[in-house]
Amino acid sequence: METSAEHAAVVVGVDFTPTAEGALGALAWAADEAALRHLPLHMVHAIEEPPHGYRTAELDRLWSPWHAAVRTACVRELEALRHSVLRRHPDLVVVAERADGRPAEVLAKRAHGATMVVVGSRQLGTARDVFTRGAVGMPLMAQASCPVVVVRGSERAARGPSHLVVVGVDGSEVSRPAVEFAFEEAAFRDAHLLALAAWRPAYRDTEPDADTEQEWRRVLAEATAGWQEKYPEVHVRHELVRGHPVHVLSEAGADAIALVVGTRGMGGFPGLLLGSVSQGVMHHAQCPVVVVPHRSVQA
Repeated sequence: METSAEHAAVVVGVDFTPTAEGALGALAWAADEAALRHLPLHMVHAIEEPPHGYRTAELDRLWSPWHAAVRTACVRELEALRHSVLRRHPDLVVVAERADGRPAEVLAKRAHGATMVVVGSRQLGTARDVFTRGAVGMPLMAQASCPVVVVRGSERAARGPSHLVVVGVDGSEVSRPAVEFAFEEAAFRDAHLLALAAWRPAYRDTEPDADTEQEWRRVLAEATAGWQEKYPEVHVRHELVRGHPVHVLSEAGADAIALVVGTRGMGGFPGLLLGSVSQGVMHHAQCPVVVVPHRSVQA
């Protein structure tokens, strides 16, 4: 299968810290993705300098030689990783870049024109992922103009033992780019696709009546119909599951190659907020999570 974005790279954030197991998984996932799509791989490692408001002459005197040593070490580590990727995919074009700045901001800039940006998760927990200076996934999701992939855990987890891609569908415009990406990903990965809607009732223990269930089935069918024609090789299954979207999607994607969700915006039916769900599945899903921005965000 050929890609329509011939020169749009797969960008991956690289981390060398002791808690960077997820970054190695992200690199493996991104390299496989770039090879499948016949795209170059752009590895980026960013080093954040002390904020200017706290800079003093003494700090600069101490920082400069340390920073130079770190930059040299990072270039060496990046080159070693580049060679490891080339051993895995000899024909892949791999560019390694060391940059200055906050990682999320650096990667957001590299996202312009990219096919996707892939990062690892340090699995710090929701609060620390949001508020620590080292957090990348959440601020990158808010800034990037292309899909953001968050990979948790090791390379083995990043590969995923199954041949399944899961996509969240809510009947809104926001989920349409996610469905498109999910079909494309399933086609590249030679995988089945599960289009999943989570129904959250207004009252506990309420089951969907026949009309509600039929309407949701229609929404699922319409959301995938056009893409099913474009990717006839992809086997699609529709499911409507009662429960909170974060829990339903995370559980369905437990062993998936990727869980794909849209971001920003209210769902097409009451009780489903797919845009906010993207943050929840990023923290709970064990498989790689792909957050696809709506086109109004991409513009």
